[in-house]
Amino acid sequence: MHRSIGKMALLVGVCMMTAAAVWAQQETTEERASWKPASIDVAASFSPERAQQVGSASSFWFMGAGADAVATYKNGFGLSVALNGEHSSNVSPGVDLNKVTFLAGPRWTARSGQIGHGKQARPLHIFVEGLLGDAHAFNSLFPSTSGTTSSADSLAVQAGGGFNLDLTPRYGLRLAQIDYVRTALPNNGSGSQNDLRLAFGFTLHLGR
Repeated sequence: MHRSIGKMALLVGVCMMTAAAVWAQQETTEERASWKPASIDVAASFSPERAQQVGSASSFWFMGAGADAVATYKNGFGLSVALNGEHSSNVSPGVDLNKVTFLAGPRWTARSGQIGHGKQARPLHIFVEGLLGDAHAFNSLFPSTSGTTSSADSLAVQAGGGFNLDLTPRYGLRLAQIDYVRTALPNNGSGSQNDLRLAFGFTLHLGR
C-alpha cells in the first residue's frame, strides 16, 4: 500500500510537469507574456542522513546522493520531485542498510538576497517544501510475521528547505539543505524512524 502511494505521488509530479511543458508550448506569445511559463530547476547533491539505532541512544549516518527537480510557477510556488539513495554499514553487528526514497510535493522559492557586490554579486534563493512518497529499504534485516525479511517498504514524509546560490544564469550551488525525514520501516522498536537529512550540491536552471 505504502509503495503504491509513493509511486502515485511520483507519477502525479511527472504528469504535472509534463502538462505544464505542453501547455506552455501551445500558448500564443501574448498568452505566455501574461501567464509566464514555469521554469525548471534540477539539482544533484551529496546527502548524508543521521538516523537513530533501534533500542539505543546511539545514532549512525547514512551516506548517499540525491537528485531533485522543481517546476516553479507564479509567486514562487511549484511542484518538486526527489530521488535519494543511501547506504550505511554495520548499523548492527554484521548488518548493513540501504534505502531509496521517491518523493513529490509542493515547494515555495523566493530570492532572499545576494552574496557579493557589484558585478560580482550572486543571487541567493531560499526554498521550503513538504514531500510525500515511498521508502524502499533492502539488503538488510527486518522483522516480519514469518521471521525476518531482507527488504521492506514504507510511506515516507520529508519537510525542510535550503539555499541555492546562482553562479551564472544557468548554473549554481545547493549551499545547504536540511530536512526532517520520517519513515515507518519495521524494526524491533517503535516501528518508525525520524531522521535528519543534509544535502550539498549543484543546480541547473532552465527557463526564466
